[in-house]
Amino acid sequence: MMDQKTANDSLQAGTGFMMNLTDAIRKLSSRGYCENLVPRFDHLECRSGEIKLYPEDFVVEEMIRFENSSDPDDQSILYLVRSPSKGLRGLYVESYGLYHDDLSDEMQKHLRSYHRAH
Repeated sequence: MMDQKTANDSLQAGTGFMMNLTDAIRKLSSRGYCENLVPRFDHLECRSGEIKLYPEDFVVEEMIRFENSSDPDDQSILYLVRSPSKGLRGLYVESYGLYHDDLSDEMQKHLRSYHRAH
């Protein structure tokens, strides 16, 4: 069995042992990323639409790719999102490939701003 530090390092490195999406969500929820963010065309929302996050309302703190070589349909990106103005942290899961969510160009650019910043 792998110790917690090794599992964390492997998850962040994206090589070797990789947690599955469900395990990663469980782990990140315990770190305070509790909101399930749902994509809408020009924003993300949670709490049944009560809270809406437009690009200016949040930052992407981290992005983790999941690729299942045995099932090409099981590929996704997990975004760790923080909104200082709303005082929340949440997770947005985006599938990639044929099942990409329909997001505005501004939303797609903002989500991928993590790549440019890191």
